[in-house]
Amino acid sequence: MEKRNAADSKGLNVGIGEYKIRNTQISSIGLGSCVAFILYDRKLKTGGLAHVMLPESNGKSERPGKFADTAVPHLISEMGKCGSSRRNLSAYLVGGASMFEQFKGNLDIGNRNIIALKKHLNELHIPIESEDTGGTSGRSVFFFPEDGGRISTRKADGKCYEL
Repeated sequence: MEKRNAADSKGLNVGIGEYKIRNTQISSIGLGSCVAFILYDRKLKTGGLAHVMLPESNGKSERPGKFADTAVPHLISEMGKCGSSRRNLSAYLVGGASMFEQFKGNLDIGNRNIIALKKHLNELHIPIESEDTGGTSGRSVFFFPEDGGRISTRKADGKCYEL
């Protein structure tokens, strides 16, 4: 688990396909159809965030944070290595916008990401505590494990929300 220092006062940004686990601020900026998949261990006050870009890996094993079907089990496993117990984990989802109106059905990657993440979390019995997903506006997320798992989102129009 990473420790935050003075040079890291704004938190750690998680880019597309990446994941991070730590006990201080984690963020993901500019989520469009991508989804920030967040796990929080309320007992250890630590958490992880994966910036999920696509619903299915189709057997690709590089960058497990990139795909919903690999991000969910991988983040759970990595948090377990840090001492987390699955019974103490809660999930949060942010993002998954439909960025282009003409993309419907199978081309709506945002919605497909949300559906895939929910399916895999349900199969592993990890509850989703809250979400800010869908719509047509991109957003950024700021996760504070050290502050009781507080999550703030900022939509592209500048409006901010707490989950």
